[in-house]
Amino acid sequence: MAAVLAPAPAVAQAYQCQVPKGAIALPAPESGEEVRTRVTGYTLAASWSPEYCRTRTPSQADARQCSGKQGRFGMILHGLWPEGADRSPQWCRTERQPGEADLRQNLCATPSVKLLGHEWARHGSCMAQSPAAYFTIQRVLWDNVRWPDFDRLSRRRNLDAGAVRQAIAQANPRWSASQIGLELNPRGWLEGVRLCFNLQFKAVACPKWQLGPGDAAKVSIWRGL
Repeated sequence: MAAVLAPAPAVAQAYQCQVPKGAIALPAPESGEEVRTRVTGYTLAASWSPEYCRTRTPSQADARQCSGKQGRFGMILHGLWPEGADRSPQWCRTERQPGEADLRQNLCATPSVKLLGHEWARHGSCMAQSPAAYFTIQRVLWDNVRWPDFDRLSRRRNLDAGAVRQAIAQANPRWSASQIGLELNPRGWLEGVRLCFNLQFKAVACPKWQLGPGDAAKVSIWRGL
């Protein structure tokens, strides 16, 4: 696993990111229906921040990510999800919660304290013994991702899902288009990317439900940066 997770340069997706100097309020612990099942693989979920922020700029809860005062963000790390054969494990009971150091170390990749707390409670608690271990695994995976120029992609005429997958695969030679899932909203705007891994954190083909729209589906990318 250490060889798979060896660090490599990545294209920055956080522009002028600033971590708050003062105290960071810890998120209130979340809970949900506990599901414990055998882990069969993992999904590294990324979200296209400009699309997310289109209607959320005035929201206080999303101010860090969307106001532009503490950074401007492109593709952000949504989270690392353990997957199961039928149902995915989630909301595993734990007394451990993210500390301020955990949050500070990850706020430029995931610019939301609330989202960091949510991802640990729902997903990380079912695959790691501590928040620090969970965030380390997802951060190392994230740092190995190279992203194409989405601004340039957004200007391409007749852009489709196949072209977006190919652009991501070309930036990451170890991947193929079948290992890259896309999430579009009902109007065809890009919302996120799903990268599929096996238990050894090696890229694998995504299941059909994770792969998202077919290659011919038209895609629009909101630039909003």
